[in-house]
Amino acid sequence: MNRCSPEKIIVICGPTGSGKTGFAIDLAHKFDGEIVSADSMQIYRYMDVGTAKPTHAEQAVVVHHMVDIVDPDQDFDAAVYAEIAGDCIRKILAKGKTAFLVGGTGLYIKALIHGLFEKGPSDPSIRGRLKREAELEGAGMLHRRLQQIDGTAAEKIHPNDTYRIIRALEVFENTGQPLTVFQQRHGFRERRFNTLEIGLSWPRPVLYDRINQRVDIMMEQGFYSEVQDLLDRGYGSDLKSMQSLGYRHLAAVIRGDVELADSLTLLKRDHRRYAKRQLTWFGARESVHWLNFDQKRFAGDLIREFI
Repeated sequence: MNRCSPEKIIVICGPTGSGKTGFAIDLAHKFDGEIVSADSMQIYRYMDVGTAKPTHAEQAVVVHHMVDIVDPDQDFDAAVYAEIAGDCIRKILAKGKTAFLVGGTGLYIKALIHGLFEKGPSDPSIRGRLKREAELEGAGMLHRRLQQIDGTAAEKIHPNDTYRIIRALEVFENTGQPLTVFQQRHGFRERRFNTLEIGLSWPRPVLYDRINQRVDIMMEQGFYSEVQDLLDRGYGSDLKSMQSLGYRHLAAVIRGDVELADSLTLLKRDHRRYAKRQLTWFGARESVHWLNFDQKRFAGDLIREFI
């Protein structure tokens, strides 16, 4: 088999619940590859069940990178991801192996492939004041402020994602321009890697059913205990990592704010909505080859031709 040239990588993407992990492991094993995770939650230690992290058995079949690399209270963003993941890919290629970038965090994939947009200068004093405002009045208030100055950014950022809300507001207060302007100026036009991008597609009703079942399976695997353990370790529910899907829902149950059954109904709904946003994101990338889950052989043909 011909090894891939230094700039070529395989991307396996798609919405949550689409089966990316198993699909990618089979292909990476076939093509003597290693996997670089493109999942914004699998980077965190102690967060295994709720992130559908590859099991130890799966990681024994194919080497995985960008999994379990930071604690839940450490700052981490697309800039840090692009730098570390880029180094991982170059090391994989230097060994003559095939690099597979696998995940559903579109911004991480985009940042790695195209580089990051200009964010504008930082101002620690503005950021500190906004953090204090968030602590006093809540992230929702800041998100409503962001809607007024940059509706496009507000639409992409979850109302509970305090970190990204503060960053967008900081850029505006510091420069007088919305974060969206800086993003559009960059346009993600440059390419750091030559990619073959494969997206996994399911009929929408089937995907939603898989997501509902996935939540049930996570609960059977001990998701509730995992969230309780994180809180017991001192990782507060206000952390960026703990505000993610599932963790914030179950933390609310543990606090006594909501009943478990109601929380799980909301969690399934929010997972479906997240999948819909992911499909919109990846659907806008004309470079993605959309395949059904059972088209693994065809995916192999595409990879063989590409490398």
